Amino acid sequence: MQDFRVETFLTVCRTMNYTRAAEELNITQPAVSQHIAHLERAYGTPLFVYRNKKLQLTDAGALLRDALATMAHDERLLRERVRSAVTGARVELAVGMTLTAGEYLVASPLADYLRRHPELNATVRSGGTGELLALLDAGKIDCAFVEGFFDKSAYAWDLFRTERLVCVCAADHEFATQPVRVEDLFGERLIMRETGSGTRAVLEHALAAQNLTVDGFAHTSVVESLDVIKIFVEHDLGISFLYEAAVARELAAGTLRAVKLEGPAIEHDIAFIRLKNSIFECDFQALFNELPTG
Repeated sequence: MQDFRVETFLTVCRTMNYTRAAEELNITQPAVSQHIAHLERAYGTPLFVYRNKKLQLTDAGALLRDALATMAHDERLLRERVRSAVTGARVELAVGMTLTAGEYLVASPLADYLRRHPELNATVRSGGTGELLALLDAGKIDCAFVEGFFDKSAYAWDLFRTERLVCVCAADHEFATQPVRVEDLFGERLIMRETGSGTRAVLEHALAAQNLTVDGFAHTSVVESLDVIKIFVEHDLGISFLYEAAVARELAAGTLRAVKLEGPAIEHDIAFIRLKNSIFECDFQALFNELPTG
């Protein structure tokens, strides 16, 4: 069973703040310090250090966090499996999805999977890649499909599929001159997702590879909803870079038009991630293997 000091340690790892951890756990800050000190004595090494007045994990602390996070998650799943075996209740499965991955790539195959497995009761959480990683680390979700960047050495993961990011404009949009390169679009208004979105991170990374930034555009607008972005672009309020799968219907219907640019395509992987070394890894692999990726 999970020690209460382990819960304190994992909460501090997530918040990186003793005071905030104490508030979340409804205990005093000295109690948090005592719990961490107990673990440091037990393992014979500091788990946290302050660098430039910021709390950071030591290498040993990071190693312990990864191991204990997986153990805490597995204990919760194990309790649910035992309860299911005794009572016949459905097994809970919490899945995280970034917006594009969830709405346009994963939702349909996951629905088919759940229909084939009525013993499962799924909860789906949406959010940015960073938010989902935090939920995974905290044991709030069991696995996630993400389009953003993450530390691949910190998680177990599989490539779900590779998607292309395309520039789109209104069907009747007129450019001052026909764009050939990304720089030719800098006179346009760029409508983009919020900071922390996987789609925006991929775009910024691709621009940086060409020594460009979103600041090069004459105007930018931030819109958190993918559907609203598509509507704005359809109404010729600007251009946007979106995953091809997310605009396939609009491109086919002719309400949006893809802007062909020279140079390599902007592509990025959609990954299926979960905590490393879980005793339920075979279950996650079975889920992944049943989902069509094409």
